[in-house]
Amino acid sequence: MATRKFSGIVFLSLLLLISVASAKVFFEERFEDGWESRWVKSDWKKEDNMAGEWNYTSGKWNGDANDKGIQTSEDYRFYAISAEYPEFSNKDKTLVFQFSVKHEQKLDCGGGYMKLLSGDVDQKKFGGDTPYSIMFGPDICGYATKKVHAILTYNGENKLIKKDVPCETDQLSHVYTFILRPDATYSILIDNEEKQTGSLYKDWDVLPPKQIKDPEAKKPEDWDEKEYISDPEDKKPEGYDDIPKEIPDPDAKKPEDWDDEEDGEWTVPTIPNPEYKGPWKAKKIKNPNYKGKWKAPMIDNPDFKDDPDLYVFPKLKYVGIELWQVKSGTLFDNVLICDDPEYAKQLVEETWAKQKDAEKAAFEELEKKREEEESKDDHVDSDADDEGNDSGDEAEPEEEEEADDNDIKDEL
Repeated sequence: MATRKFSGIVFLSLLLLISVASAKVFFEERFEDGWESRWVKSDWKKEDNMAGEWNYTSGKWNGDANDKGIQTSEDYRFYAISAEYPEFSNKDKTLVFQFSVKHEQKLDCGGGYMKLLSGDVDQKKFGGDTPYSIMFGPDICGYATKKVHAILTYNGENKLIKKDVPCETDQLSHVYTFILRPDATYSILIDNEEKQTGSLYKDWDVLPPKQIKDPEAKKPEDWDEKEYISDPEDKKPEGYDDIPKEIPDPDAKKPEDWDDEEDGEWTVPTIPNPEYKGPWKAKKIKNPNYKGKWKAPMIDNPDFKDDPDLYVFPKLKYVGIELWQVKSGTLFDNVLICDDPEYAKQLVEETWAKQKDAEKAAFEELEKKREEEESKDDHVDSDADDEGNDSGDEAEPEEEEEADDNDIKDEL
């Protein structure tokens, strides 16, 4: 029995190896030596002195100091960089787009997404207005926006996914994977775990819906939508309407110093009557004629015209990063474009999965040191304040000038 089980494991492993070996990799970038020859830094915003510089680094904390990526390095800057690969179409094949991203700056508002572009692009002019085919990745802004963008371009229009896919918000590396299949289904994974799946037909407003509510349908006159009705057998108790809302307070007593001639005739104050239950209402029972909420029947949409190539991007040729960052520190690594989800999954296991625990430990150690330093500084400041108070001098508060993000954006 043990031998048979072992043979089964070996067989499955061989199948996986065969699948991975047959994978078509269109682009893979682990940012090893020579990466700069494959990527073109755009001159977008350079004349305005607003183009940010990329750092080649493994970050302030990491699971492997030799595993480097590219990181935004300057606050209040635009970033644009792209790489070219042999043009291809995903027709009749699965498209997998994957990369890792880490927000070391504890991002409070900004993106960590990447783009796939089609056709010919002037990479030195690549920027925010450059048309793209797919935009995918995390976006964070305050408490309202913490989601994964998945925007597909169809007939020149950018279509945003209608489902809400939460993204990771910590300061550690995470891997985002978008899978688009020939049957027009998709999956979104984070750290090799599926977070959302569905169809292009339902989750994007790319085509008109296949079916619509019949505009000619009318609710039948005898359709009963009342789920509950008053019990016809329930009768109002005799004398119910004679019960007063308020009654004289039995504990009230006329004050001893009350003078009827000066104060007027004393009247007993009233209190709510505990016997009064409000206007009488018959109890509710299930309506035996209830048919539910009426809905118009669905019919085929005359405006719907299917597109069997709905999922197809025929001239994919570039991958790029285009961002505006108020706070810099976002690090990208392990970019992959291929046709095999298993190969993408294996890449995650070889990189992120092997390093995540060490990276987390390194981050926690740095946080511990930072908190200890802050505690020491607070103690020193406290001692200085005490000495200042003993001498009778009052310390004048320092004024810090902070740049307003909105003002800077308005100037751009």
